[in-house]
Amino acid sequence: MIARILAPKMSEGLGQQVVIDNRAGAATIIGLDLLAKSPPDGYTIGITTSTLAVNSTLNKSLPFDTLRDFAPVMLAADGLYVLVVHPSVPAKSVRELVALAKSAPGKLNSAIAGSGTPMHMGLAQFNSMVGVKIPGIIYKGAGPALTSLLGGETQMAFISMPTVSAHIQAGKLRALAVTGSIRSGAAPDLATAGESGLPGFVLSGWYGFLAPAKTAAVQIDRLNAELRKALANPDVKQRLLEFGADVVASTPAQFGAFLKTEITKWGKVVREANIQPE
Repeated sequence: MIARILAPKMSEGLGQQVVIDNRAGAATIIGLDLLAKSPPDGYTIGITTSTLAVNSTLNKSLPFDTLRDFAPVMLAADGLYVLVVHPSVPAKSVRELVALAKSAPGKLNSAIAGSGTPMHMGLAQFNSMVGVKIPGIIYKGAGPALTSLLGGETQMAFISMPTVSAHIQAGKLRALAVTGSIRSGAAPDLATAGESGLPGFVLSGWYGFLAPAKTAAVQIDRLNAELRKALANPDVKQRLLEFGADVVASTPAQFGAFLKTEITKWGKVVREANIQPE
């Protein structure tokens, strides 16, 4: 959806059509493998998510090297994730949830949309920081995970805001905090996890653009410039906010540095929690 929002504006700036080629599957690996093997001529770029950083440690047999086989173009947007609980959970804040988890071991479990997903990594990070062992119940996708949460089969989840915003408004779920480093324009009144008792806790579903390695710097810079213009468009900004994403629009160097930091951060979480691929 992010790519489809940006493609028409990029087409205007580049003077030729930007075609979306959706290669879903294997937690983004299929599409990224195609990108890694594409000619480095500036005509093929790929959009990736935070899953890329997790896969770099989680998946031992990637068909590409994350840092060697891609050239960073831009960290484009930061997708909003939120910590929610079922209304039956008495906690009204992150601090109260932490206290509950410590005082009543085994009373809480968390919905997960698959091994290594942001929902999984958020729980693993939470357990590590708080010193608890809330189990994660793995479902085959975000839909079944959400169904379990709404039905009270699971009691909490770290989940994307667009997935649950209607249920929060309807009172079927309670939002405790957003999990970005700063408050989001999509939910400005909701405090961050850091503000709410978990300093340093950050989980987001970011969206970044990559090109094949060895793509010329002049082409990377042109693509970055066109993405920047597209992201500055008020209509694009509004549509991204409705999707639960805040514009970042980084430089290529900033995205490269960010990606290295993310791989290190989530690699540590994967190893400490002994997370295994499905």
